[in-house]
Amino acid sequence: MNVVPDTSAVVDGRVSERVEDGTYAAATVLVPEAVVGELESQANDGLESGWDGLSELKRLADFADEGTIELEYVGERADGDARSHAHEGDVDALIRDIAADRDATLLSSDIVQAEVARAKGIDVEYVEPVARGVVDELPIQQFFTDETMSVHLKTGTKPKAKRGALGEMRYEVIDDEETSEEQMDEWATAIVDLARQSSEGFIELSDDGMDIVQFRNYRIAVGRPPFADGIEITAVRPIAKTTLDDYEFADELRERFQERKRGVLISGSPGAGKSTFAQAVAEFLNDSDYAVKTMEKPRDLQVGPEITQYGALGGEMENTADSLLLVRPDYTIYDEVRKTNDFEVFSDMRMAGVGMVGVVHASRAIDALQRLVGRVELGMIPQIVDTVVYIEAGEVHTVYDVTTEVKVPAGLTAEDLARPVIQVSNFETGRPEYEIYTFNRQVVTVPLNEDGGEAESETGVGRIAKQEIEREIKSVAHGHVDVELKGNDEAVVYVSEGDIGTVIGKGGGRISDIENRLGIEIDVRTHDEKPGGGGSGGAGRGANGQGDGRGGQVGEERGTVVTPEITSRHVVIDVDAGVGETVEVRADGEYLFTATVGRGGEVQVSRGSAIAEELEDAIDRKRTVTVVPAR
Repeated sequence: MNVVPDTSAVVDGRVSERVEDGTYAAATVLVPEAVVGELESQANDGLESGWDGLSELKRLADFADEGTIELEYVGERADGDARSHAHEGDVDALIRDIAADRDATLLSSDIVQAEVARAKGIDVEYVEPVARGVVDELPIQQFFTDETMSVHLKTGTKPKAKRGALGEMRYEVIDDEETSEEQMDEWATAIVDLARQSSEGFIELSDDGMDIVQFRNYRIAVGRPPFADGIEITAVRPIAKTTLDDYEFADELRERFQERKRGVLISGSPGAGKSTFAQAVAEFLNDSDYAVKTMEKPRDLQVGPEITQYGALGGEMENTADSLLLVRPDYTIYDEVRKTNDFEVFSDMRMAGVGMVGVVHASRAIDALQRLVGRVELGMIPQIVDTVVYIEAGEVHTVYDVTTEVKVPAGLTAEDLARPVIQVSNFETGRPEYEIYTFNRQVVTVPLNEDGGEAESETGVGRIAKQEIEREIKSVAHGHVDVELKGNDEAVVYVSEGDIGTVIGKGGGRISDIENRLGIEIDVRTHDEKPGGGGSGGAGRGANGQGDGRGGQVGEERGTVVTPEITSRHVVIDVDAGVGETVEVRADGEYLFTATVGRGGEVQVSRGSAIAEELEDAIDRKRTVTVVPAR
């Protein structure tokens, strides 16, 4: 009798079992080299299945030495590519081919392998897989009490746990004896096997050195070397089950959810109770006759059986989203929205008309909304998220209503500066607390005071305006620049006397451009004119002044002719000068600006700035651009 065992049968010890009970007495056991290679690979990866299989091969060798069976290794080892695709059937196909060529019985604990072999006319003996080391309860169950949220175990350390009420968690030692490596290995193996065999558990992720297990309401991360520096087990479970009625604003939130499909961000710090609140929202929506699904990685929300929980299909949440759009849920709970890809998927589903509730880590309520900035178009934010709920210590702390309006932002006065403004209002009082809008090509978040005006804050528009003025002036001035704001629409810029003409620009054009974009009237003065500067007080230069700087035709010094290159973000000039040297850029001999040579012998000017616009205008008019050393 010829027998070819596959990897599953060897790992489960089914061959030696049949030799011992006499079933395979005097049989010839043909072990494929592909099986040996797969077991060796698993053992090298630290998997127990690999070591179990190698132990079985040693037992078979002992039987062969005793003359009980004949043992032969046959076939060729699978190459690295075949082993990496073992889950797709490449190694199994090699094993089946050997059984067919040798007219042997294929022994397998893999139902798929057995059925494929039968379909190909191969004689098959199928045996149930062995549930090795499986227990009915979690092996570390003894560490959990009613107030335990998480248990933290690691080789060579004392067991610890987070215990207490929401918002009052204590991280404490729960056993005075350090855990040995043997004990940690036993627990880790039992937990993974339990998840594989129990109908109440599954393995969310399994990779070299890391397994993420979901068993009942426990989410367990098992880390092993080389991914971790020792065996580590972290088990987390929810300690509270709530309904929407347990929270403040319950009636208002119920009405808001039922009014129409919403885009909601549930925010808070880790352990604040975000997921607990999200579960309560999911149950309420389901009880209100909405079709509710979840998107989770890993799946650990504690919701009823009517709410289907989806993971990352093929490892990608985009695939899950595509599938859900075919399922057509009314609301989807997305836990957790962290990376740019998550925000994009959340936004795409929201724009497709699905009600979305996302769980986001944030230390303030406004921070949750700001995490969308830069990831989606600013004007789309109120359509994607219209409600922000901030959870603190298990309670609803703040609820924001997010809307958009075309208006002059708080802190600005000129009517021609009206623009789309995102208003973030306190849901309880109806009072606007923040405005988000584009200011001089930057997105700013401005806190408001109780009167709806700009609050004194370093994120306010005044600070941004001052920074923008400084940036523009410093790009052309040689010396020190001071900016002093005189109110919401007036500022004074103090520069060196030699920089006056350069800063004002020809005919006051440069300052006029900055004034028009910022909506702020700017007066240019020398440092001597600054109060307390001790100077004699020269004549101030505003945007409409003629200037006394360095504009006009240059005499004999012609400089080096250059050809600027316009990219998407910069105007780049290659210059024949050393890094750090100062040069003047001119057009048809007329002074444009002064710059410092950067690495690579280049001068880069950011597009959109006043000097870049002058340079691009010179290029468009085919004026000769030259570079000369600064005097």
